Amino acid sequence: MKRKLTTAICVAGMMVSIAACGGGEDKSSDTGADTKELTVWLTVDAQNNWPELVKAADAAIEKKHPGITITHEYYGWPDKNAKLDAVLATDKAPDVVEMGNTEMLAYMVKGAFAPLDAAKFDNSGAWLDGLKASVTYEGKTYGVPYYAGGRVANWRKGVFAAAGVKSPPKTYAELTAALDKVQKKQGDKFSAWYQPTRDWYAAMSFVYDAGGSIAVESGGTWKASLSSPESVKGLTEFKNVVDSYMHGDKTKDESDRYIVYGQGKSGMIFAPAWEGATAAAKENDKTGKLAGNVENFVMPGPSGKNLPVFLGGSDLAVPVKSDAQTVAAEWINAFTGPSGQKGLMEKGNLPNNKTDLATLKDDPATAVPATAAESNWFVPMAPGWGQVEKAQILQTMLQSIGTGKKSVEEAAKAADAEIDKVINNE
Repeated sequence: MKRKLTTAICVAGMMVSIAACGGGEDKSSDTGADTKELTVWLTVDAQNNWPELVKAADAAIEKKHPGITITHEYYGWPDKNAKLDAVLATDKAPDVVEMGNTEMLAYMVKGAFAPLDAAKFDNSGAWLDGLKASVTYEGKTYGVPYYAGGRVANWRKGVFAAAGVKSPPKTYAELTAALDKVQKKQGDKFSAWYQPTRDWYAAMSFVYDAGGSIAVESGGTWKASLSSPESVKGLTEFKNVVDSYMHGDKTKDESDRYIVYGQGKSGMIFAPAWEGATAAAKENDKTGKLAGNVENFVMPGPSGKNLPVFLGGSDLAVPVKSDAQTVAAEWINAFTGPSGQKGLMEKGNLPNNKTDLATLKDDPATAVPATAAESNWFVPMAPGWGQVEKAQILQTMLQSIGTGKKSVEEAAKAADAEIDKVINNE
C-alpha cells in the first residue's frame, strides 16, 4: 500500500479537493528562501496562553530575513479543519499550520503537507516516540511535534485513607489491593475506579502494556492484531477493571468523566492530567470535598512497568502548496526549539523531546506527568486509520466486552475483521 505523492490530489470526505499540490519531494531546502511574506496558522491556545513565544519566533525570523512580513491567524479547535480544508483547495494556503497530532495522518496520506528534513530541527533525535510517530508516514517526516499532554492516575486521598491506604500505589498489585479495600468499604453503588468502558485510549494502554497492539504492518500492508494472545491479555485485564471497580453506566465514553468524578461517586480515574484538577474546581465539585484532596500519580501497569500512555498534543506542518517552505521550516524550528520548549514547559505543557522531559522529573510539581509520558504509544499510522476511528470500531468492541455481550476473544476477533476491511484503504 505504498503511496506516491502526485501533482494533483483529490481528497474526499474530511478534506476537499487539493489540486496542483506539486511533487512529493522535499522542497523546503529550495522553495521560498527569499520570501517576503509568511502566514502562520495556530490555535487560540498560543494566542491566549503563550503569545510571547510566538513573538520570539517572529523576531528570530525577522532578524534572519530583514523586511519579511509575518501574518498570524488563530482558530478554535472545533472549526479548524473546516477552515483548513477550504483554504487548501485554493492557491492561498498558509505556510505553517498547527494540527492535533491525531489529525495529521489523514492529511499526510492525501499529500497535503510537504516532507521536511527532520535533521534541521532541534532535538529531533530525541522527539518523544508517540509524537514522532504522529508526524511520520512511510518513512518520511511531514511535521514537527509542538507540545504534548499525557495521562495519569488521579485519586481522592481521603477516600483511600479511610480505607487504610495512605500513599499512592507504586505497583499494579498495590493498586488493585487499594481499590479492593475502597470498593469493599464504599459498596457497589460506588466506583472505586471510574473507568468508562468505551474509553479506548485507556483500554489500548493495557493492550500495549501486555505487548499487544491495535494493528501491525508487514511489507506495506496493515493487519489488525487485537485478537493476538498479547492483545487479548491486555483487553482481559481492562475487562477485569471494569467488572471489579466500575459501577456506573457501562455504555459511556470518557467525554464527561471529569464531571462524573466531581459528583463524588468514584475514588479514582485514569485520564489526561488536567481532569482531576478540573473535577475539583468549584463549578464541578458537587461534594465540596475535592479541592486539595485529589492527587495525580503515575499509573502502574500489570507488566510491572509504568502503564504506557497515549500522548495527545499538537504538531506543526507546512502545506505542500506553500511558496515559502524554507522559511516556514525555519519559523517552526525557532518556535519549537530549546527556548520555545522551555517556555511551553513553564506554561504547564510537556515538551516534544525526551531531553527536556527528563528535566521535569526533578520538580515535584511536574514529576508525575513527565514520568508517565516516558512510556507512550500512538495509533497505527495506516492509510485507513481515520476510517477505523470514524466507525468507532474500538469503542464498539469495548462496549461489547464491558457489558458482557461478547467475550473478550469474540469481540476482539470481530473488531479485527472490521478493522481489516478499511485500514489499508486511503
